[in-house]
Amino acid sequence: MSSTLSPPVTTRTRVGLVIAALLGVADVISAFFPTPEGVVGPPLPIVLLGGLLGVATLAAVVVAWRTGRRGALRIVAGTRVLSAISALPAFFVEVAPAVKLIVAVAVVLTVVCVVLVLAPARGAAPVAD
Repeated sequence: MSSTLSPPVTTRTRVGLVIAALLGVADVISAFFPTPEGVVGPPLPIVLLGGLLGVATLAAVVVAWRTGRRGALRIVAGTRVLSAISALPAFFVEVAPAVKLIVAVAVVLTVVCVVLVLAPARGAAPVAD
């Protein structure tokens, strides 16, 4: 039986995991505050989906932080991308500019965290003969 070693988790990856964890916590917290009746905002199923994605992100962050497994890192990236996609309709409805700004910042942070989490570890540059 052979075991495959996961590459060590780099500082860059850990920064991405911290950003993902913060976004995941925000998703979980927002699930407890659904859109009030008569206010423009995400429907309850989307809010609950965000909360579930936040929980999945947090669980995958813990596994990725401890083991560096690529599968866990991919789950972190995937859950963050799905969460960002679910927030995009905020740009196409009449909501306060502050809400659009918050969503824009979350989307940018998502892109940053996905790039950091999925970036390969830097290796030594090959030397030409």
